[in-house]
Amino acid sequence: MNIIYVLIPLSVILMIIAIYFFFWAVRNDQFDDLDTPALDILDEDEGPASGQKHERQDGD
Repeated sequence: MNIIYVLIPLSVILMIIAIYFFFWAVRNDQFDDLDTPALDILDEDEGPASGQKHERQDGD
């Protein structure tokens, strides 16, 4: 029963910290563009620049 006196204040403190960091992230524009990063993975990668060769190194 004594552990409840530790767990309740600890959970309240952790909740306050989580809310603080959520509002910090919103204030610093972390949630402005949620769609573009998810779509970037679908873009084609550019090939190697012309004149450069891709050589495989076996690590001998």
